[in-house]
Amino acid sequence: MKKLLLVFVLIFSQTIFAQTAKEIIDKNIELSGGLTNWKLLNSVLLQGKVILGVKDEYPIKIYQQRPNLTKTVITISGKDTAIEGYDGTKGYAMNYATNKLQEYAEYIPESFDNDFIDWENKGFDAQYLGKEKVGDIYCHKVELTKNVNKNMYYFDTKTYMLLKEVKKDETLVYYDYKKVGNLLMPFRIESSNPKKDGDYVMLLNKVDINKVFPTNIFKF
Repeated sequence: MKKLLLVFVLIFSQTIFAQTAKEIIDKNIELSGGLTNWKLLNSVLLQGKVILGVKDEYPIKIYQQRPNLTKTVITISGKDTAIEGYDGTKGYAMNYATNKLQEYAEYIPESFDNDFIDWENKGFDAQYLGKEKVGDIYCHKVELTKNVNKNMYYFDTKTYMLLKEVKKDETLVYYDYKKVGNLLMPFRIESSNPKKDGDYVMLLNKVDINKVFPTNIFKF
């Protein structure tokens, strides 16, 4: 009887956690604009500046378009320079040893949407791991798992906005959410990684959505 009760408690606990994780993700999507509006989002142009280290600061533009097209451009000495991107077939990134953009055969493009948008249809499992502070803010901690890949998401317990995302090789922290059309988007993004190389702070001053880009914008 005790063993049966223990099994029931474990199953019940897992069910509650699964439901809670789903509810938190659903709440975030609802309050940040709604699933329909996120799925109607086809392109984004982010503009602002990126701060590398203490003093290095550059104007930046990031073009993104479904399903996974992307191009990052920074302005150096008044000249626009592409430093990374994916054209739909090949990935590119700046080789800072040679100071030239080069093709990377193993470049893995990221999905246009966050993994937690439509996560069930993407084959992820979601688990609620309780509450944890990000800075001074209490957050719901949700883990998404697919095969051996695990991503951690931290949602503000009051607003349900995504404040932190932990991937295998990168941690992203999001601040300063503003309305862009029908969607709420962060205008300050901080990135760090375990090796501490390539850490940056990105401060956006303009975000355009569903903009029609020139056909050659993603060429390198």
